[in-house]
Amino acid sequence: MSGRVLVVDDNRVIRQLIRVNLELEGFEVVTAADGAECLEVVHQVRPDVITLDVVMPRLDGLLTASRLRVDPRTRNVPVAIISACTQYEVESGIAAGVDAFLAKPFEPAELVRLVRRLMHREHGEHREHREHRDHREHQEGPPAVDGRHGAGRAGSTRG
Repeated sequence: MSGRVLVVDDNRVIRQLIRVNLELEGFEVVTAADGAECLEVVHQVRPDVITLDVVMPRLDGLLTASRLRVDPRTRNVPVAIISACTQYEVESGIAAGVDAFLAKPFEPAELVRLVRRLMHREHGEHREHREHRDHREHQEGPPAVDGRHGAGRAGSTRG
């Protein structure tokens, strides 16, 4: 299954790294350099999944996620934070309605798994029922580290 991913990160190298890894798996990738650009293009792009860095100029990832959640057109688009994933970022991301977290530095395979999981959820459920799922994982605190190059992730967090 392929789909469209909007990748938002102010670091050009990281944007390209994420783009290449997702394109190799058959995803269509559109990039934005910060949260303000994300909000400018999201309605034209109509992504199936959005990945956000946290620390960006103009509009950071947490504020961007909050704004995506209050807009009826983007309220149900799965959002993943790809960042250092400090406890603050995870707790703030959960509060903003972020669906998943991936800690930098990440393994490309972890990135692909995360996007596939969110994409599957996007296409596997009726959007209006997504908010009512009650068997979501919820993880307190920072993401668990799995030992491979410091890459860790928290599970789906809305619930």
